[in-house]
Amino acid sequence: MVNVVADAAGPVLVLGAAGTGKTTLLVEALADRVRAGGPQPLVFAATRQAASELRDRIVRACGQTTLAPQVMTIHAFCLALVRRWGDAEDAVPELLTAPEQEFRIRELLRGWRGHWPAELEAAVGTRAFAQQVRAVLARARQLGLDPEDVSAAGAAAGEPAWGALGEFMGEYLTILDAEAKLDYAELVHRARILLGQEDVLAAVRAQFDAVWVDDWAELDPAQIALVRSLAPDGMPVVALADPDTSIYRFRGGHPRAAAEFVRLFTSPLGEPRVEVLDTAWGRSVAQAEALASVARRLGAPAVDADVARAYRAPQPTVAAGVRAMQVCTFPDEATQARHIAGELRAAHLDDGLPWGEMAVLVRSGRTQIPPLARALTDAGIPVEVAGDEVGLASELAVRPLLLALEVAGRGGAPDPDEAHRLLLSGWGGYDAVSIRTLGRLLRGADAAAGGTPAPTLVAQALAGLRERPEGEEELAQRRDLLRAAAGLVERGARPDEVLWELWSGTPWPDRLRAEALRSGEGAARANRDLDAIVALFQLAHESLAPGGAEGVRWFLAEVAQQQIPADSQRESAVSGRGVRVLTAHRAKGRDWVFTVVAGVQEGVWPDVRRRGSVFDAQRLTSNGLGEGVVTRELVASERRLFLLACSRAQGRLLVTAVEGTEGEEDRPSRFLTELGLPVRHVVDPPVRLHTLRALVAELRRVAQDAEVSPGLREAAAARLAALADATDAEGRALAPDADPSRWWGLLDPTSTTAPPRGDEIRLSPSQLESVLTCPRQYFLGREVKAEPPRGTTTILGSVIHAVAERAATGELNSATASELLDEVWATIPFPAAWLSASERAEADAAVERFVAWQAGHEHADVVGVEVPFRAEVEVDGETVVLAGSVDRLERTPTGDLRVVDFKTGRSLPTVADAAASPQLGVYQLAIEQGGFAEHAPGAHAVGGTLVYLRHDGAGGWPKDFRQPSLAEKPHLTDDPEELTHPTWVHHKVAQARRVLASGSFDARPGGHCQWCPVRSSCPAKSGQVV
Repeated sequence: MVNVVADAAGPVLVLGAAGTGKTTLLVEALADRVRAGGPQPLVFAATRQAASELRDRIVRACGQTTLAPQVMTIHAFCLALVRRWGDAEDAVPELLTAPEQEFRIRELLRGWRGHWPAELEAAVGTRAFAQQVRAVLARARQLGLDPEDVSAAGAAAGEPAWGALGEFMGEYLTILDAEAKLDYAELVHRARILLGQEDVLAAVRAQFDAVWVDDWAELDPAQIALVRSLAPDGMPVVALADPDTSIYRFRGGHPRAAAEFVRLFTSPLGEPRVEVLDTAWGRSVAQAEALASVARRLGAPAVDADVARAYRAPQPTVAAGVRAMQVCTFPDEATQARHIAGELRAAHLDDGLPWGEMAVLVRSGRTQIPPLARALTDAGIPVEVAGDEVGLASELAVRPLLLALEVAGRGGAPDPDEAHRLLLSGWGGYDAVSIRTLGRLLRGADAAAGGTPAPTLVAQALAGLRERPEGEEELAQRRDLLRAAAGLVERGARPDEVLWELWSGTPWPDRLRAEALRSGEGAARANRDLDAIVALFQLAHESLAPGGAEGVRWFLAEVAQQQIPADSQRESAVSGRGVRVLTAHRAKGRDWVFTVVAGVQEGVWPDVRRRGSVFDAQRLTSNGLGEGVVTRELVASERRLFLLACSRAQGRLLVTAVEGTEGEEDRPSRFLTELGLPVRHVVDPPVRLHTLRALVAELRRVAQDAEVSPGLREAAAARLAALADATDAEGRALAPDADPSRWWGLLDPTSTTAPPRGDEIRLSPSQLESVLTCPRQYFLGREVKAEPPRGTTTILGSVIHAVAERAATGELNSATASELLDEVWATIPFPAAWLSASERAEADAAVERFVAWQAGHEHADVVGVEVPFRAEVEVDGETVVLAGSVDRLERTPTGDLRVVDFKTGRSLPTVADAAASPQLGVYQLAIEQGGFAEHAPGAHAVGGTLVYLRHDGAGGWPKDFRQPSLAEKPHLTDDPEELTHPTWVHHKVAQARRVLASGSFDARPGGHCQWCPVRSSCPAKSGQVV
């Protein structure tokens, strides 16, 4: 086959399934041509990295220093062509990266309002709209269409929006021309125009005697047309393709490109030859059968039937049973991650497999890579994630610099949450314990602080509004740095100057540099952080943002809108010394001995969400607007991606998914069973991971277990002593937890029976209800912050609340509220597409109910929404501060106040439960105690209303429940203790105060346990002492 390719006399299409050696064939054939001397072919690779690797492999195969053939991407070829043969009077064009292009489109759209149909005006400013416009612009140039063609297609279909889009395309191209900038699709289009000039085409063709293309099935129509124009009839053209793993349809590629090759290169000289690679190198029979089982569901490829059969059935070269293939499901993501970590470490320690020979592939880089990479790192596994796998704004090292820049742009005064995040980051240098200590010092140093929360005191100190405690030099240094940066902004400095001030003024750069120069997991993280920060400064340097506060806002928006990972700025080379964690798309052209395909969930894989709700780029054809891509084709594209991921395993394959019982989204993908392998459900994670920390834990358990023999305990103690003394090359302890001085239970107890809480006890309405429901859940969730991340339901509730708030202030109506939902919806990490669609329908319905409810209350005298309050109430001879904010406060004709609280939960209370709602009760008590005196001095509470936006009530309104006023019903029961207080709310506050003052937070089982986020460690449920 090498000779067939190397000595090709005309067009040749080589089909080969994954693992059949297409790239190796290309390398060997090119090496033969290089060794033979003479003219060399022009070789197109799929990516920059693939081109670089091809050149390196060719040189190694030749075994001598030689001039390698021309191996490049089509975009690199086009850029060189445009720069060499373009108009000499024009500036040298600059190529826009994908995120830069998207940002530029958003900028232009801001100034193009009024040109779109009225129904689209509200959507024009959204990121989703810009993304869809960008996709159509690329599609148009891939098809060779001009702006007038797009407008004509819209007119012929009777769709004015497409006509407006054609006009915008013309404006976009004109402006980019003036700026001497090109996007990728326009670059190929310009190169094709140049090749239409006979003198240019002749000069270019003279530089090679053949054209070879790797990954032919991933070329878009413009690239295919360019290759055809380069090769006259009779010139050897070799195309290698695997239609079953063609995964870049969203970029213009298509599996039919293989059949298109035969049609395109048929000439009076004859038809192209079609060859098939029929040996699956390194594949076992089981692997070949599993992959073929998935491929058969794709339908027959559009080639001759005999060719298709041979292509789909390559012969394995490894006996059955030698290579392991497993499909496992787990009850939750944490168990899945622990199992993957255990399997990877076992392969490294037991089988001697280098970390670099293993990889974990996922479908989504934004939602799946970060948590999985963290879990593997926590398990002691060296992980490598390329810097361009995720957007720049998502990088942990970049976030504090952007936040500090934002604060400096506002004058240098952070709010409590911003101060906490800044100080807790690498920029701030604090940890959680030191921040709590700082808060106590600030409160103790200033008696005037009174009941001011510690986070507010910290923020005031960082802003320079409060004196820092003695000895807190780091806080003073960060304060001065924010002031200096704010001064630069005030004097009109550009964002890159301000960023440099914030970055260089702390010890953080030196810490990162020192860590990066070491070895181990910390060095890999430090190198990744430095790569991201360098990319941030490069972006800031190249930004067109002006100086001053406006420039800061401009630049922050520019970074925030870079949701697409950068094309080149952060393509940091990985060292190959760690386990790669990457998306399946980025795995094309690579393989590993042990490959894990993780998180194969329904709704995530396949992901069949339609990307174009306004403009579907796939509708645009050379003949006008068509129907677009149907769901069946989307599923087929996702199946090809799954097949590609599974085929990356050259040895062992592990495919995993979550099949839990707690969430609607926890369903394994349909693709899991298509492999034809048994699915094993794993309930328990490995008993002990093969890590140093796990070894220390096991030795500690044995050394302290009275049931273990004395000899074994002594042996465990001796090994712990040896580990406690062990250090690395720089003298750092390898296992600090082996030192008994760090063990809980061996430290002296505190001097008091309960930790001091200060003189003042402060309660919000939600805290009161939480304390009374279950003190333990309150303590772990509110005090310790140990609750897991908010689920999509909680996030959705916050979104609906925000929309309702803006609608209540007159900022939104029903139509614009829906557009606001469009804007924020993509930021909610729904684990399944069907769940996103279901929740969106509920969100739309909730907003419609709110709008109807508000229309029925349009004559109400609304004091405000999200109205803050603070009131003091005396219970049991002690003062408790009630503080918070109310969703909506209304004034009655008599001057009294009514409270409205919007709820977004699915469960409805009973009438009795609503009447006893602690939250509404606290709001009413706050009114009586003067908490809203600045809005309504001397007002009394006339009751409250709970409005449930997810549930239908009468007349299209949401379901609501009324709570009587405290004057109307001061007590709810005949409980003697309750009757000793002025109202039932005073009684509730007294109960909560006693719990908080005691410092004892016991577990109280009840119906709420079903939804408790910390029940896994609850002694009331597990019978354990925690």
